[in-house]
Amino acid sequence: MMTLRRADDRGHADHGWLQSHHSFSFAEYQDPAHVSFGPLRVINDDIIAPGAGFGMHGHRDMEIVTYVLEGAIAHKDSLGNGATVRPGEVQRMSAGRGILHSEFNPSVNERTRLLQIWIHPIETGLRASYEQKHFDDADKRGRLRVVASPDGREGSVSFHADAVMYAGLFDGDEAFELALDSARKVYVHVARGELQVNGQTLRDGDALKLEAESQLHLGQGRQAEVLVFDLAA
Repeated sequence: MMTLRRADDRGHADHGWLQSHHSFSFAEYQDPAHVSFGPLRVINDDIIAPGAGFGMHGHRDMEIVTYVLEGAIAHKDSLGNGATVRPGEVQRMSAGRGILHSEFNPSVNERTRLLQIWIHPIETGLRASYEQKHFDDADKRGRLRVVASPDGREGSVSFHADAVMYAGLFDGDEAFELALDSARKVYVHVARGELQVNGQTLRDGDALKLEAESQLHLGQGRQAEVLVFDLAA
């Protein structure tokens, strides 16, 4: 079974300095039909104005992945980490028993666009931790590259979740097929561009939910960047 969710159907919050589109219920956007999908709880598509950002605030018992599409985000946390995340990099923060962090756009004239992703952990009360890695475009060109997994496979960041996160770049005739476990769920999010996913045309911000499917086919991309989540049912 495949369920298409268009970008325009997502929740939207306009905070002036922040434009955020919510794929799942978040803050003031509450939709009982879109609370989570397996352990995937949040995909926020955020555009942050120059010099603006999120002040120090707390999280707990959530695996948080930041995926930057444009610009950069400057991160600081209560573990003493300080880093700047740019396109091509994946940041993983395990909130565990509790962590404080801040995120700001360090540019004075360019916006930042990022996806903030929350995934429920397989266990609560874990020790908070942080990890960040870079993935070359060449490794994602015309294929899906594992960027986050429970065991850090293929050099991905590791998290405490029953999920595997892939990223891919597709244009023109590039195509890729991934065999799926039909007992699991798969969530495909087109971050930008246009892409054919199992015969469906998805554009910037569109998503496709797959359940009881055995194959994922990606192709006919137009400057597409896609994230794919293999999720526990």
